[in-house]
Amino acid sequence: MLLWIAIIIAVLWLLGFIGGIGGGLIHLLLVVAVVVLIFHFIRGRSRV
Repeated sequence: MLLWIAIIIAVLWLLGFIGGIGGGLIHLLLVVAVVVLIFHFIRGRSRV
């Protein structure tokens, strides 16, 4: 589920970046997406 959230946030970031809408919010979405992805991979490895 975290992976889907990160993908959705990254897509929204990309759409905002291309459209030039959002200003600083665009970069905040990218940071959130990266943090969620890192958390997903760390959490996934600890389960195995």
